[in-house]
Amino acid sequence: MKAAIIGYGKMGREIERILRERGHEVALTIDADNASDLDAEHLEGIDVAIEFTTPATAYANIRTCLEAGTAVVSGTTGWTDRLAELQALCRERGGALFYASNFSLGVNLLFRLNRRLAELVGSVGGYQVRIDEVHHTQKKDAPSGTAITLAEGVIAGMPDKREWVNYAPGIDCSAHRIDDPAAAASNQVVIGSVREGAVPGIHTVRYESEDDCLELRHETKNRRSLALGAVVAAEFLAGKRGIYTMDDLLK
Repeated sequence: MKAAIIGYGKMGREIERILRERGHEVALTIDADNASDLDAEHLEGIDVAIEFTTPATAYANIRTCLEAGTAVVSGTTGWTDRLAELQALCRERGGALFYASNFSLGVNLLFRLNRRLAELVGSVGGYQVRIDEVHHTQKKDAPSGTAITLAEGVIAGMPDKREWVNYAPGIDCSAHRIDDPAAAASNQVVIGSVREGAVPGIHTVRYESEDDCLELRHETKNRRSLALGAVVAAEFLAGKRGIYTMDDLLK
């Protein structure tokens, strides 16, 4: 497989290592200093582009790939209010797009466990839900895409939950922000966001009643698990058309 890497930071370099370990060719790397090279000419012959950049640049990067006829895997979070536009473009162009808020196998197992637990708790009633996420200080968006996916799983499974809100003291970019989690309405799921040190990612979902507490927790130890998942997704996507997620890969 001939791959392009869009976003050549720590994650991009880990992806490059894994691509080479698995016998693939890295034919193009794009970062801030050569962003203008992301065009149809440089993408010619690329089987799959793997995109991990920033919320401000992801949409344009993915659009460029789709318009050039290049399959693209993206794990950038914080911009997905426009994902539907790119999915429509992908269908229109007969392209291939794979998006996931988190490529870790363990996190995707967490998503499934959380959805099922939310359904069970929703059928019983009497529980409040809180999601907490901790990431390194360089993470640009809050709440994390993983936390949002967990909240969406809760909302899908519990009839009395309608939306999520974010408690993120000291983080300017948080969406749906509230200043006091105690002020959240009963139909809201609170996501607490913390940015500290070099933490790769910790996510906890806590279901609590007056009598007991159920908790799901996942801790990412390093970036390799995320990078490997992205490479496996690229291998899966190569030669395909359509829109895919981790649900499709794990089937």
